[in-house]
Amino acid sequence: MKMTFRAALGGLLLFAALAPVGSASGENPASAEGREPVEKKQLPVQVLPASCEINLALSAAPEHLRAEATVYALEETGYRKERQGSNGFTCIVNRDHPRVLKPTCFDREGGETIVPKILFFGKGLMAGKSAAAISQEVRQGFEDGTFQSPQRAGVAYMLSRYNRPFNPRNQTLGWFAPHVMFYAPNLTPQDIGFDMEAWHDRNELPFIGYQGPHGYMIMLSDDGQERSRSDLPSCPDWVHEG
Repeated sequence: MKMTFRAALGGLLLFAALAPVGSASGENPASAEGREPVEKKQLPVQVLPASCEINLALSAAPEHLRAEATVYALEETGYRKERQGSNGFTCIVNRDHPRVLKPTCFDREGGETIVPKILFFGKGLMAGKSAAAISQEVRQGFEDGTFQSPQRAGVAYMLSRYNRPFNPRNQTLGWFAPHVMFYAPNLTPQDIGFDMEAWHDRNELPFIGYQGPHGYMIMLSDDGQERSRSDLPSCPDWVHEG
């Protein structure tokens, strides 16, 4: 069943609430005034079988880009390049929190400016660092030039039906609709005339996600196709359920 715009936006808020400061969202949920920290303790990172992780990463891309894309998979020490591609696209299951799964396929620009931050974050998580501590390091990395915003327009595909945000309130994984993201560093909802009250479920216009240096303008791309275990047969049950 096709996910409605408001339901999808609710899922995005879960994604954005856990995004590291300076790399995806513009505000640190753990330090916002009057708000309880999202992460009270470090949660275990659930490493997937390599075949599952690779197929999950590739599920983010349009089919015609998958065969020649570079692919990364998470292992005990961080991300490892499983395959060097030839078409300029890089597919990876982004994790900026121990419990999320964000299959994403970046174009060449994203591969050069956003993927390095993802690799850094994954290495930190697998070393036992908290997401909050890594987020601080990422913020410093933007300040000292270690990390950079995209320098030109480009695209990141998140067309997988297995985008799994983690809800810290009930400790469960949710779902977020397939979508396409365009690099929009530091762009705000006001910049594109976004008004939630004026929108409705059939009005799938762009909105801003992860406002900040690695922010995006997002368009939903959900054809309503149902998920099936045959999509990712090598993945454990928890990836499919929820």
